[in-house]
Amino acid sequence: MEISKQGTLLKNPINILLMLSGLVLIGCSSANSPDSAPASYLTVPVAHPIKMNVTEWDEYSGRFRAMERVEVRARVSGFVEAVKFKDGDMVHKGDVLFIIDQRPFNIALQQAKAQLEQAKAQEKQAQSSFERVRSLQGSKAISQEEFDGREQALYAASAQVEAAKANVNNAELNLEFTVVRAPISGKVSEDYVNAGNLISGGTDQATLLTTIVSLDPIYFYFEGSESAFNKYSSYNEGNIEGSRVTVQLLGEEEFTHEGKLDFTDNEVDLGTGTIQARAILQNSDFAIESGMFGSARLAGTGEHEAILIPDAVIGTDQSQKIVFVLADSNKVQAKPVQLGPLYNKDLRIVRSGLNADDQIITGNILKIRPGMTVAPESREIVGLTKN
Repeated sequence: MEISKQGTLLKNPINILLMLSGLVLIGCSSANSPDSAPASYLTVPVAHPIKMNVTEWDEYSGRFRAMERVEVRARVSGFVEAVKFKDGDMVHKGDVLFIIDQRPFNIALQQAKAQLEQAKAQEKQAQSSFERVRSLQGSKAISQEEFDGREQALYAASAQVEAAKANVNNAELNLEFTVVRAPISGKVSEDYVNAGNLISGGTDQATLLTTIVSLDPIYFYFEGSESAFNKYSSYNEGNIEGSRVTVQLLGEEEFTHEGKLDFTDNEVDLGTGTIQARAILQNSDFAIESGMFGSARLAGTGEHEAILIPDAVIGTDQSQKIVFVLADSNKVQAKPVQLGPLYNKDLRIVRSGLNADDQIITGNILKIRPGMTVAPESREIVGLTKN
């Protein structure tokens, strides 16, 4: 009979709801019992922004280019007799690089000298013949026509002598050209033509023998925007040449290579809206080679006071940048900020939105949200925070 009553009670929906409500009340009472521990707050590191005097630098990518680059070509044709350098050598202006077979040019010089002697002999004979008729001209013993003919023969003989002298000079010059010398000092490439090869010279299609590039000093070319050019011109009173430039090579940690801006182009490129600039750097150790890639820094402002924070603590809220700070009652607050360039790789210049008294949250950024209460732990900014 008791079983029957219990089954009847369970079939009633109202009775079932009352039983479940009792269980919920029992659970709540258990959770709110005095023995349960209070929830702990998330510990976050906080620090004041750095306030210091800085100089802002603009960075540009570019490539190094030799101040001088020469394609060494032969001025005369012939067989290459010897190569007098090793690939990649540092050479000085005037050093012998190639020797072309000189025998044909020696023969040509001897022939030119012989022709000169022959022309001189003919000139001497013409001179003697003219002197004889000149002494007879006053006595009318010789016609004017004869006199003029002897005189013209002397002029022609003298001209032949001058032509023969020019041929001798040309032959001597060609013989000199058989010794190919370095036109500049610098680093030589490989020998494109080995000994024993026949080369052509003296034309625009002359055989390329090798190339030489100067290395010290060396140029660094880069391009900047029109607005950047205007800014530098205003900052430097219209003259940006001579501005200090530092360059960093690929794989280097710091901008260690010092130089100065020595040239800006005379027009802005209509297609890109940029203007080409050039810096000149010393390269006495030849560590930099033409064609290498680098990054240049150019002072964009004078020294001024600025607020700096670690770049890693900056977040994004839709279209604006934000920084989490500690507000009253240790609550998290998001502050919109206007940012400047990076400084010393890890720190970011803040144009506006923060002051030196703010306590910014530098760690556990992904675990916090505005309005959340946290447990702050004071620290100092020394660079990127790894928390």
